[in-house]
Amino acid sequence: MTQRLRDESAEGQTGGGAARPPAAEKRPVTTTRFGVTRTDDYGWLRADNWQQVMREPAVLAPDIRAYLDAENAYTDAAMADVAALKDTLVAEMRGRIKEDDSSVPSPDGPYAYGIRFAHGAEHPMLIRTDRDGGNEVVLLDANAMAEGKAYFHLGGSAHSPDHRLLAYAIDEMGSEYFEIRIRDLERGEDLPDRIAGTSGAPVWAADSATLLYVQLDANHRPAKVLRHTVGATESEDAVVLEDANPAYFLAVGKTQSDRYFTIDSHDHETSETYFLPTDTPGATPKLIAPRRPAEKYDVDEADGVFYILTNAGDAEDFKIVTAPVDAPGREHWQDLVPHQDGRLILSHTSYRDWLVRLEREGGLPRIVIRHLATGEEHGIAFDEEAYSLGMMGSYEFATDSLRFTYSSMTTPGRVYDYDMATRGRVLRKEDEVPSGHSPADYVTRRLFAPAEDGETVPVSLLYRKDTPLDGSAPMLLYGYGSYGVTIPASFSTNRLSLVDRGFVYAIAHVRGGKDKGFHWYADGRREKKVNTFKDFIAAGRYLAAERYTTEGRIVGWGASAGGLLIGAVANMAPELFAGLIAEVPFVDTLNTMLDDTLPLTPPEWPEWGNPILSEADFRTILAYSPYDNVGPLRYPAILALGGLTDPRVTYWEPAKWVAKLRDKAVGSPLVLLKTNMDAGHGGAAGRFDRLQESAFSMAFALKVTAKA
Repeated sequence: MTQRLRDESAEGQTGGGAARPPAAEKRPVTTTRFGVTRTDDYGWLRADNWQQVMREPAVLAPDIRAYLDAENAYTDAAMADVAALKDTLVAEMRGRIKEDDSSVPSPDGPYAYGIRFAHGAEHPMLIRTDRDGGNEVVLLDANAMAEGKAYFHLGGSAHSPDHRLLAYAIDEMGSEYFEIRIRDLERGEDLPDRIAGTSGAPVWAADSATLLYVQLDANHRPAKVLRHTVGATESEDAVVLEDANPAYFLAVGKTQSDRYFTIDSHDHETSETYFLPTDTPGATPKLIAPRRPAEKYDVDEADGVFYILTNAGDAEDFKIVTAPVDAPGREHWQDLVPHQDGRLILSHTSYRDWLVRLEREGGLPRIVIRHLATGEEHGIAFDEEAYSLGMMGSYEFATDSLRFTYSSMTTPGRVYDYDMATRGRVLRKEDEVPSGHSPADYVTRRLFAPAEDGETVPVSLLYRKDTPLDGSAPMLLYGYGSYGVTIPASFSTNRLSLVDRGFVYAIAHVRGGKDKGFHWYADGRREKKVNTFKDFIAAGRYLAAERYTTEGRIVGWGASAGGLLIGAVANMAPELFAGLIAEVPFVDTLNTMLDDTLPLTPPEWPEWGNPILSEADFRTILAYSPYDNVGPLRYPAILALGGLTDPRVTYWEPAKWVAKLRDKAVGSPLVLLKTNMDAGHGGAAGRFDRLQESAFSMAFALKVTAKA
């Protein structure tokens, strides 16, 4: 082993007496592009055989494994002083979980399908009842399948139209290579069929003997849709559609009517959709409209009409158009729900008599229901300052019943059944907090922080009503800000463990999301990406100025692309934070976007820019890429979390970042790396195992703010 792993005692470390952290060996590699020369000292942490590691973690090079193991050991030692606190947090969070919980079964013909958790179980059981809820049958118990495995995740599942078979997908590595299996529900046994290397979302044809699925290529890209006949071998599966362009990913689904398969080919800003009848799965897919740059569309169908959600033309915040199934091209598109500035249409579903859409205006969501025959519309909304609203899927098409969810930062999740004809609403379930929860003990607020350029950044707040707002409270500030994703102001039992200890919990709805419409997304991507980071900093400073906290008492937290946000603000405003938590962080941004063999790189170029071909994009990303901009700064305490088999943000990104931070930082801040050697992007799969990871991060937040 050639790297240096120092374990002698260190003075001045803030790790509670822990041994000196590992020091990764420097193996410099110098590259020059567009006249810019860069030296990467830690590129060797990227395994040359990373594709194989995703499938077989044991083949990881010994020197890389030794370094990651040493980092894990150091992190455990550095956090030993809060180990008891972490255990207390786990117990608290588990006490808020209803252990024998279940979903509200969703009806489909004579049956209803749902999930149920047994008391103490990590994984769900898939269940079926009679339509009225009686005679429950366990179709699949994921706990039995997970027994003895370091990692197990039950992916997508779908019952056949005749209710005799269940296609389901499992991942036993965390690498998101799903194997599809088929269970005979009458016998309760799996058939011999095994389909490996899929994206994990099987879709049945009308004959209940054929299914479509997406196969991943050698670089983990969903590049082919295949057709499988029950009883056939995987080698007999036929290619339905293939997209050889590595920048586009394929996904397969069905219209709500169940009449058509849809095959979507997309990157982050462009899409096109093919369709074929579910009663003729061997048919050749037909294209609805060929892809156009920066134009997206999503399709549903009712009574021979496609209902298409699109940003075509000048519809920045999207509109809904119609086209006949037998002539679906753009020349036949007719506006049904016109574009309206500031009203962002997020999704839509077409039932036999109704068109339902989820939209956001003024930062808050609402559901709008349109009667197809008359065109009459009405909406569903709520009165809290900040809340989350979502439509749940349905198996049925000829129905007046809509199921939706509601929660806020103080109100546990609720499931409603809504009669679209009578407009009556029935509460079907409210999430139970066994240890007790009184919404009246908490306050949720919606504030707007002034940004550097005059924009205002929405911020959702949660705190106990007895929390002193005099600047003394520590704060957890969460952010994401990429891909147009909006972080909902929804309920979480876990965050109560911080809030009940005096924290103010804040979500900064920064640019790069779509909280204020599509323009909010456009202003936080590519050449404008720096707005995401400036918004987060502005939110923190505003909340300190308003006495919700104090600068230097804030812990920033973000995951994946939100981890990029955390890495960037670490370089831009380290003095603002007591600590930073970066989960599976996309911090080696430039090197990743220069590596077109990685699964997500080509389809990500529209989001970040293509630094291989464009000097402007290269210099834009170089200016903020966290790894490239680590320097001699007084960084706050930092916790980086990674997963060895993560195909989205590879394990070496946080590993390289931590190594460089340790080498460059002034004043020996506490910098920790914890790599889950048995999981990928989502961390642990079990519902209680995940609590260990959440509690670890919270213990870190409590540790570093206690010193602030």
